[in-house]
Amino acid sequence: MNSLIPTAWAATAAPGSSGSPFTLVLFMVGFFAILYFLMIRPQQKKVKEHQTLISKLASGDEVVTNGGLLGRIAEVGEQFVTLEVAEGVRVKVQKVQVSGLMPKGTLKSA
Repeated sequence: MNSLIPTAWAATAAPGSSGSPFTLVLFMVGFFAILYFLMIRPQQKKVKEHQTLISKLASGDEVVTNGGLLGRIAEVGEQFVTLEVAEGVRVKVQKVQVSGLMPKGTLKSA
């Protein structure tokens, strides 16, 4: 029985757990690269496209807001735009709430 105790103490670590530090660093770099290309980069591209859309808004453009409000831009201000949603009905919304530019004539078909 005494001969089993030294054998148990002399057992090595589980296979695969004794990797080099280089492998761990390589794994972390690979993980960050995948995270960047699948999540961060597409989000940055989407934000840049939205900022371009907001900067090019002009009177007469037909737009839709994040809340689903469809209207024609009557006035463009520094932070707000005035939308005409029906004949004589105007609503003031923040520029950043404009989510998309609609093709001309969308309001007539809606």
